[in-house]
Amino acid sequence: MLIEIGRVEAIFRYPVKSMGGEQLEAADLGWHGLDGDRRLAFRRIDDRSGFPWLSASHLPDLLLFAPQHRQDGAQGELPTHIRTPDGKEMPVFGEDLAMEVGRRYGSPVEMMQMKHGIFDEASISVIALDTVCEISRLAAVNPDVRRFRPNVVARSLRSVPFHEDEWVGGVLSFGEGDDAPAINVTMRDVRCSMLNIDPESARLAPEMMKAVVRVHQNTAGIYGTVTRTGRLAVGQTIFLRAATEKRERG
Repeated sequence: MLIEIGRVEAIFRYPVKSMGGEQLEAADLGWHGLDGDRRLAFRRIDDRSGFPWLSASHLPDLLLFAPQHRQDGAQGELPTHIRTPDGKEMPVFGEDLAMEVGRRYGSPVEMMQMKHGIFDEASISVIALDTVCEISRLAAVNPDVRRFRPNVVARSLRSVPFHEDEWVGGVLSFGEGDDAPAINVTMRDVRCSMLNIDPESARLAPEMMKAVVRVHQNTAGIYGTVTRTGRLAVGQTIFLRAATEKRERG
């Protein structure tokens, strides 16, 4: 049985890993997350680890770079240019952009495109607005969902923080009908230091991480894997099929 749990409050896509995001009214959910989400990332050329991607944890200023779509571009969902914090627009794969980011980072980088995206844990993330507000209140920081870099922000019918914990193991579907897009909720979202970075200024507020560690074992929101593709849109009803019902059906 499907239980109505809330509405889609906002949708975000991040074309370049750790750069500024795009707030959308609607987006296509494919097998590898939102179309165009985190398909690009800067690789740290001198890094030989299994995860060489440059993130705002290494360079907070990266959040101040904004992907741009020009009408003459032919890359579909991907941006054609990036606006730097100084207001300059540079081609995504241009040498000037790589040099600018490398200069700020202090080491050479290279823009890479990955067909299936570059994700830390899973291809889709959801957080409830009440969770964002509670963590921000405890940290005495103005609430801004962009700090949490979710794909979907949910306005829950139950006005309690960390309601998302109850979704783990279940299935969320977005909208009415048997063809509504859906995700299997696989795990809670373990937070990193990016939570501390102000998306407008790149200034740090360590109180954010301290708050989420203190009150909720360093987790906020959930990750999921796509089980049914489709169109996500702001205002859609969110339904939950609980984990217990999945086991009974299995």
